Amino acid sequence: MALLAGRLLPARVQVAIGEGAEAARLYAACRGPQYAEARQHLQARLRAANKVLAAYSPGLIIRLADLSGLHDQQGA
Repeated sequence: MALLAGRLLPARVQVAIGEGAEAARLYAACRGPQYAEARQHLQARLRAANKVLAAYSPGLIIRLADLSGLHDQQGA
């Protein structure tokens, strides 16, 4: 069902979802002070993706607060 729903999304929204998900995954992996610049870059990528997603449907945006669960899942 999710695949069918994804096919109905405009191409720019599909790309933004992929970009946002990738930025969120990488952000969760960048821990420690040596990754501060990388995190800033990933936050910019996430903001750009969220701009597209929010214009289409505000419910699709990816929040940095949601990323705390990713840290826990990666360790399992």
